[in-house]
Amino acid sequence: MNSPAPTPRQSQSITDEAEYTSPADKSGFPAGTLVHIGEKLESRCRITVTQYNASTLIRREINSIAELQQLKSAELITWIHVDGLSNTKIIENIGQELNIHPLVLEDILSTHQRPKLEEYDNFLYMVIKGISSDYEKNFCLQYEQISILLLNNCVVTFKEKADDTFNPILAHLQNNNARLRQFGSDYLAYVILDTIVDEYFVVEDKLDDVMDPLEDNILFNSDKEMLQTVQQIRRGLISMKRNISPLRELLATIQRIDSPLLQQKTLRYYGDVYDHILRVSDALESYRERISAMHDLYLSSISNKMNETMKFLTIFATIFIPLTFIAGIYGMNFEYMPELKWRWAYPAIWGVFITISIGLLIYFRKKKWM
Repeated sequence: MNSPAPTPRQSQSITDEAEYTSPADKSGFPAGTLVHIGEKLESRCRITVTQYNASTLIRREINSIAELQQLKSAELITWIHVDGLSNTKIIENIGQELNIHPLVLEDILSTHQRPKLEEYDNFLYMVIKGISSDYEKNFCLQYEQISILLLNNCVVTFKEKADDTFNPILAHLQNNNARLRQFGSDYLAYVILDTIVDEYFVVEDKLDDVMDPLEDNILFNSDKEMLQTVQQIRRGLISMKRNISPLRELLATIQRIDSPLLQQKTLRYYGDVYDHILRVSDALESYRERISAMHDLYLSSISNKMNETMKFLTIFATIFIPLTFIAGIYGMNFEYMPELKWRWAYPAIWGVFITISIGLLIYFRKKKWM
C-alpha cells in the first residue's frame, strides 16, 4: 500500500531541520510543493524593500508580508530583496502577494537550477549564478543561485545568503542624477544582472593571479601539490563554464522576446551584458587551453625527470660493467693465475678500475650523455 504524499507543512519541517536538503529528499512530493533544496546558507529570511524615482529614495527592512501591501506604489519603482531561502512560508506568502506561479516559487527554492529565463503573463523569471572565489585558497569557487522576478514597476530578487554583492547598486541609487533613478524596473533588472556578471571578471582576475605564477613554476616544481592545483583549476573552469554558458542563451532570449515589461531603449543595455558574457566565455576557453597545456607540461616534466634518473642509473651501471667483468675474472678459482702473485697486483687492479671509470666518464661527456 502506498504511503500518502507529504504535506506542505511536512515539507517545511524537512528544510527547517536539515542543514542540507538534496533533490532526492523531495522525491514523492507533488509539483509546486515548496521545499528548500540545497545548503542552508542563511538561517534567517530577511526582506529589504527599496523604492525610488527621480526625486525619492526610500529603503527599509520589513518584518511581515502584510507590509508589502502598504508599500505598493504606481509612482515608485519597488525593489524587494530577500536574503535567505530556508523559510518556505515567507517565500510562499511573497508569491501569493505578487501573484507568482507556484512552479516559479518551487524553482526559487531549488538552488540547483541552471541559468534560465521564463516568461509569464505578468512577470519574467530569471535564474543566474553568483560566483565568488575563496581568496585564502588557490582557486576555490563558491556558487550562489540568484533569482530575479521582473514585474511592472517592481523587481524581486532572492539570494541564498546576505553579502555585499548589491552594495554598488545601493550606492548608485544615492545619486539623484543616476540613470537608474530615471529609468524603469527593466533597467533595474539589467543593473542587477550586470552587477552579478561583473563579479565574474573579479574571479577572472583571481584566476590570472593563480595561473601566471603556476605557469612559471610548473617546470621547476613538478610535485603532487602542483598537480592538485592544476586539477583544482581545471574542475573550477568546468563548473564555471557549466554555470555561465546558459547565460548567453538567457540574454539572447531577452533581446528577442516581445514583452511589455521590457522597453526598447533598455534592450541595448542587456546587449552590453551579453557582450560581457561572451568575453568571459572566451576567456574561460583560453584558460581551459592554458590549463590543459600546463597539465601536459607537468606530465612532460615528470617524464623528463624520470628519464634523467634512468640516464644516471644507466651510466652508473655501464661504468661498473667492465669493472665487474675484470673482478669476475680474477675471482675465479683457478690454481695458476700469475697476476695474483705479483707484488703490485692489488694497486694495479685499482689503477685499471679508476682508469676505465674516468675514460668512460670522458667518453660520455663528449657524447653529451651527461
